[in-house]
Amino acid sequence: MPEFGEEELLPISGLQHFAFCQRQFALIHIEQTWEENRLTAEGRLLHHKVDQQGTESRGDCHIARSVRLCSRRHGLTGVADVIEFHRDNAGIEIGGKKGRWRPFPVEYKRGRPKRDNVDAVQLCAQALCLEEMLGTDIGEAALFYGKTRRRHRVAIDEKIRRETIELTTQMHLLWSSRATPRATYDKRCENCSLSRLCMPTIAEQPSVTVYLDSLFRDLA
Repeated sequence: MPEFGEEELLPISGLQHFAFCQRQFALIHIEQTWEENRLTAEGRLLHHKVDQQGTESRGDCHIARSVRLCSRRHGLTGVADVIEFHRDNAGIEIGGKKGRWRPFPVEYKRGRPKRDNVDAVQLCAQALCLEEMLGTDIGEAALFYGKTRRRHRVAIDEKIRRETIELTTQMHLLWSSRATPRATYDKRCENCSLSRLCMPTIAEQPSVTVYLDSLFRDLA
């Protein structure tokens, strides 16, 4: 299987955007468009508190923050909020620490658990990167949500792996095409920070001509 070059790597955070809305991914990562709202500001502040590089130990757990990730196999790069290494005889060796350790990624999110898999896909992508970097298997990870202040464990099973890899493949194809998908309006648009710039309700008009005709008709 051919590997991706350094210049072909795409951000893991972009995969979450892609899973949520392909047009959102294209606006942010292809057209370099961004507009912050209350939800994105809360998420940024949450990560600012977490994303302080460093390590600490708590008994049989070593914790590393802001860990750089990369997968040449899947063409992904990014930063993991937290990687916990739990003592486990079936785990791996890590530099400067006696024994063997099992990596356990933890991603921090504002808000509450979602009904879809967009957050789980991003977490799975982190696990795929770690597996490639450390030469190990990761069977479980966790999402921590700011509203509930609770962790939600996520099984890194075959189903979420297939979904993540398929979305990653589609994301690379869209990136290569440099084509922004047409806007369509649905429930997701209500909390999207790019809604004002995306203008999905306007795009739902049959055509620009019809839309302009309706405007002038209202003025008549």
